[in-house]
Amino acid sequence: MKLSEIKKQLLTVENVAFILPNGSPVPEHFHVTEVGLITKNFIDCGGTVRKETVVNFQLWDANDFEHRLKPQKLLNIIALSEKVLGIEDYEIEVEYQAETIGKYDLNFNGKEFLLLNKQTACLAEDQCGIPAEKQKVKLSEITSAANSCTPGGGCC
Repeated sequence: MKLSEIKKQLLTVENVAFILPNGSPVPEHFHVTEVGLITKNFIDCGGTVRKETVVNFQLWDANDFEHRLKPQKLLNIIALSEKVLGIEDYEIEVEYQAETIGKYDLNFNGKEFLLLNKQTACLAEDQCGIPAEKQKVKLSEITSAANSCTPGGGCC
């Protein structure tokens, strides 16, 4: 989800709620302790120089049980971050503390924001010997007339 999308969705909800990938909610007394701009410069395993930039939201579960972040307050935090840090419309990455700091992608189900597990991947599969994934085909879906020989068909 891009920054423009969360701003649009915040206008449609009464409360800000985040749901973890396992379906449990982030406690409703969470704080957004950071909104930042993170740029990662790196070289992939194939030697290509790459650059990724994301807007980072850090969620923190405090013992402040009376705290409830309202949509307008988060919109104000985002607006200040855009102004002071020069944040543009990048993808959002959310940090949340579980056993360790987890990093998540973000989606919206019409009511709540969903934290989605991020995955690692090889960005240079063609350079480091990763074989292409073989296409799986069900034999029952192969048309027999076009792909097979018949007696007297002249294909053998």
